[in-house]
Amino acid sequence: MALGMLVNGKWTTEWNEQDPEGRFNRTPTRFRDRITADGSSGFKAEAGRYHLYVSLACPWAHRTLIMRRLKGLETAIGVSIVDPVLSDRGWFFSEAPGAIPDSVNGTQYLQEIYLKAKSDYTGRVTVPVLWDNQTKTIVNNESREIIRMFDTEFNGIAKNDIDLYPKPLQAQVEATIEAIYTPINNGVYRSGFATSQAAYEEAVTELFQNLDYWEEVLGKQRYLCGDQLTEADICMFTTLFRFDSVYHGHFKCNLRRIADYPNLWNYLKDIYQFPGIQETCDLDHIKRHYYMSQTAINPNQIVPIGPIIDFEAAHDRDRFAPVML
Repeated sequence: MALGMLVNGKWTTEWNEQDPEGRFNRTPTRFRDRITADGSSGFKAEAGRYHLYVSLACPWAHRTLIMRRLKGLETAIGVSIVDPVLSDRGWFFSEAPGAIPDSVNGTQYLQEIYLKAKSDYTGRVTVPVLWDNQTKTIVNNESREIIRMFDTEFNGIAKNDIDLYPKPLQAQVEATIEAIYTPINNGVYRSGFATSQAAYEEAVTELFQNLDYWEEVLGKQRYLCGDQLTEADICMFTTLFRFDSVYHGHFKCNLRRIADYPNLWNYLKDIYQFPGIQETCDLDHIKRHYYMSQTAINPNQIVPIGPIIDFEAAHDRDRFAPVML
């Protein structure tokens, strides 16, 4: 299925995010408003006001589902989940197992949500999308900003008292999220969507150099920023969780598996087993999306039955004492 986008409100399957050298350059997200606890931004944190549109397959959307779950915001922020496989008009809502139809706007395609917010919208139609039921518009479609809002602005509504952006670590959390974005989070896509050998080798080399670096760091501490789970770990987790099942083969990120890294592998299992996170993970949606939607890479849409990965196996991270601030 060809990827597509909206141009002046019209759907087209013409889509290109590669530069002349074959490097993948992700288009920036367009909706960047903020929800604040006091409403000073024009969007106040209120239970029942906002709705989250996601894909269980997408690592960026997965971040927001994890934060929604960890904070205990399930009843405060509704959710709709698209079908794992893209249609010829992009993400769509269906009755597929694990999918949840659009109960707020009654749309069939996610592009309709973008057009309700901006009728002449030009850009990619991506998940996650945070929708405001009151003003009938998209507040934000940038995952990093959505998880920060859930983490910091909804504390008066959240059922769980957990802080993944603690004041003593804020600068380090910001720096770490920034440090892993290009080489790792986006690096798997830079490898998989490269259209030249040079661009691919550049991306995959940088990817594994950075995985090697964090393997060393995680030999000394439990989490990326020390002894506490933070937003940075959520951002790392959603990429690592998909790595051996999808990125290693489908995106040719095959120098090593995450299972070949003792510290990264045990770190991955540790976070997967953190209360609430496992319930947000769906490998069936993940594999079906990548292998059936990205037909330029996998034209026959064959979904591999493996690998067999036991994320619930014992890990060794208890040798580091976790501290929840």
